[in-house]
Amino acid sequence: MDFQKQHLSTSLSPLRFVLMLAFAAILAWWSSGCFKIDYYTHNDAFLTFSKDTLRFDTVFTDVGSATRSIRIRNPYDQFIRISRIALERGRASKFRINVDGISYPDGIAENVEIWPKDSIWVFVEVTINPDEPLSVSPFILDEDLQIETNGNQQKVVLEAWGQNANYIPNNQFKGKLAVLSCNLEQESWDDPRPYVLYGALFIDSCTLHLPPGTRIYVHGGIARNDLGIYNDGLIWTLAQGKIVSEGTVDEPVIIQGDRLEPEFAEIPGQWGGIRLGAGSKGNQFQYTTIKNSIVGIRADSASSLTLANVRIYNNANIGLLGERASIQASNSLFYNQGAQSVAFTYGGNYQFDYCTIASYGNTSDAVYMDNFRCLNDECSSVTIYRLIANWRNCIITGSGTDELNMVDATNGKEPFAWEVLFANCVVRVKDLLDDYPNFLSQCRDCVENKEYTDPLFVNIDMAQYQLDTLSIAQGKAKPLPGITGDIDDQPRDSAPDIGCYERQE
Repeated sequence: MDFQKQHLSTSLSPLRFVLMLAFAAILAWWSSGCFKIDYYTHNDAFLTFSKDTLRFDTVFTDVGSATRSIRIRNPYDQFIRISRIALERGRASKFRINVDGISYPDGIAENVEIWPKDSIWVFVEVTINPDEPLSVSPFILDEDLQIETNGNQQKVVLEAWGQNANYIPNNQFKGKLAVLSCNLEQESWDDPRPYVLYGALFIDSCTLHLPPGTRIYVHGGIARNDLGIYNDGLIWTLAQGKIVSEGTVDEPVIIQGDRLEPEFAEIPGQWGGIRLGAGSKGNQFQYTTIKNSIVGIRADSASSLTLANVRIYNNANIGLLGERASIQASNSLFYNQGAQSVAFTYGGNYQFDYCTIASYGNTSDAVYMDNFRCLNDECSSVTIYRLIANWRNCIITGSGTDELNMVDATNGKEPFAWEVLFANCVVRVKDLLDDYPNFLSQCRDCVENKEYTDPLFVNIDMAQYQLDTLSIAQGKAKPLPGITGDIDDQPRDSAPDIGCYERQE
């Protein structure tokens, strides 16, 4: 008994006993509601973060996970309550969050408090299985961690790389510029793994060769840097750079956005597009698909481009734009653009054979051509450059009454500035005839697509631009030397069909 008394006496010294009583009193006071917490409740609440992007810079080659953290700080002299810290995709996210030691399997933490001038830690983990299909584990996982305080929304970007691929130039180049140069020689992207382009790639003093089966997936978004604000995900050839894409019918080259989930398959505007800079010569694309960009291909002044068996579609703006360029195209398909499927401005030299150019579901023309450039905002003053455009065995159609728009700034007074010829084409025109009343008579052996209901394609709603059994384009083309097959390498007969597809019985 004496030992117990001595032990208690030693453990509970007078000072310690007083402190314990004081602490108990504070707890009782707090729990009784007598202690009032002063919260910052204004809707201009702005928290600060240790990082605005949480990047998992590992390219996973097998199943694995990684954890990163950010610090969220309350800069005010009052308590603050965060309404929500949430993963953009919730339970469907590949990411998981832990807020100050508490895990949230649903990806949502609510009513998180931070003391005045204090901070909390948020830990984010990602688990990747690179062998899962791309619809489940895409090349780049890009998601927002959303933070809502007093109705004010903030975010931290989460980035991870889910598939083993060639990241060009690397996987931390969002919004940055890179130059590919090889001393006027050739660089071939011949790795069987796909290539994922991150940022903007400028090709200078180099030929970028794309062998059969090359897959290029471009990561888009909005970029902000010294050049200003623009659409990220660009492939741009400079004067001494060019692209040679050599797909085959069995192994086409694919260039598109990097979002391969089914819901993104047909979404336009996912990346910037391909731009052939001024003076870039010798660009060639065969058996190549280019889709889901802002502008499919833009060919600048004095550049040259050859297209054969190419598909350009699902782009937010123009599919193919030539600005005083030189373009040859054969057996190629252009459709489902946000603006014109094909456009030529400020003249140039163009030859199109056996092409299908369609514009359904928008108000823009399938084809637009002019030979001038405005020198002021009102376009009261222009400069003119010669336009040469030859169309043979092509379909130019769509859902409008006019799918061909031509503007000759000389009004026919300078024939040298306007040399446009059509032969054996299907054309859909109406109001155009007011400005060019002799168009149909000068369009040699052309077929007028007068009515929207004229039989032409198998199913435009399903993007099946093969010819219908009763198509008005059947047997109306004129054989052309050197072109013996169609876009799918199917043989053309002695009385070939107009457009990129030869109907197969």
